[in-house]
Amino acid sequence: MSDAPPGPLADLRVVDVATVIAGPGCARYLGDFGADVVKVERPSGDTARDLGWKHPDGGDSLWWKVVGRNKRSIALDLKDPADLDVMLRLCDTADVLVENFRPGTLERLGLGPEELHARNPRLVVTRVTGFGQDGPYRGRAAFATQAEALSGFAAINGEPDGQPLLPPIALTDEVAGLVAAFATMVAVHSGVGQVVDVNLMESMLQLMGPLVPLYGLLGQTQQRLGAGIPYTVPRNTYRCGDGTWIAVSSSAESVAQRVLELVGLGGDERLVGFEGRMRHRELIDERLSAWMAERTRDEALAEFEEVHAAAAPVLDMADIFADPHVGARGSITSVDGVPMADVVARLSATPGAVRWAGRSLDADGDELRAELED
Repeated sequence: MSDAPPGPLADLRVVDVATVIAGPGCARYLGDFGADVVKVERPSGDTARDLGWKHPDGGDSLWWKVVGRNKRSIALDLKDPADLDVMLRLCDTADVLVENFRPGTLERLGLGPEELHARNPRLVVTRVTGFGQDGPYRGRAAFATQAEALSGFAAINGEPDGQPLLPPIALTDEVAGLVAAFATMVAVHSGVGQVVDVNLMESMLQLMGPLVPLYGLLGQTQQRLGAGIPYTVPRNTYRCGDGTWIAVSSSAESVAQRVLELVGLGGDERLVGFEGRMRHRELIDERLSAWMAERTRDEALAEFEEVHAAAAPVLDMADIFADPHVGARGSITSVDGVPMADVVARLSATPGAVRWAGRSLDADGDELRAELED
């Protein structure tokens, strides 16, 4: 446990009965800012406890250490009448319930919103699913992969002639967790007990931005461009002469022209304006690739810095741990011997904190049962 001061959400109790990443991620973000998050797990433990890499000392997974942080743990069998009664009494004391069962499961357990609101009218019930509480896909089993395929994300991700690619991280789950945390706080702020319906597919659809009206109004779809995007040229990753990589972006016209001048394409009338650069993407990329190949990463970055153009080295996690900016900002914290990303945003007056890593199964069960008896 930590002696960090109470966060700005310390007056909220959140009951987290969700599993794996997206739903628990929502509760984790609330816990980071002080909410009393009670993690309800089945007696065998949350799936995330065994997901992926394990702590070098054994025990629960690194995923669990992150997604279970700042939460108290109680193990309940919701099909057991006595444990279900404990769950109902927890919800009576809660401001928020976060769940991610398939639609209808909560109702079958006797924990549907109607039953819960009859006991606790102010309760916000945040439901995180693959496709939402209604619609023809509502009953489908869903993981992030389906959402990435169905939202349009996979179709635009990858090389032009290659296969559609899925993200190599739990992108959709993390995005949906943030969406759910935001929507939950909107509902809490409303002062009205209600249901928050968040799903993976629509969370990813939000990231498509102008691609929705692009097709709806113009009938056009964005094609795969590797590390590029249609409306920003140059924007790509380039290999330097020492084998390292640099990422370059030039969303502003003035920046793009400074980059073109730097690499020897200044004054070319064909490359003035977004449309001109878009038409000559291959010419610009070929020139930038050749320019980078003649320089080390440090040399190329120094020249970009001199002309105030946006470029950055492509870092892996080992580089990130050694990065001076990450160190100065404290972007990675360590709690209970586990390094992890610090809270997602910094508040000047009422900051959040990572107070403890994911705890052992039912670590707080006795304490929580005692609280309910008071």
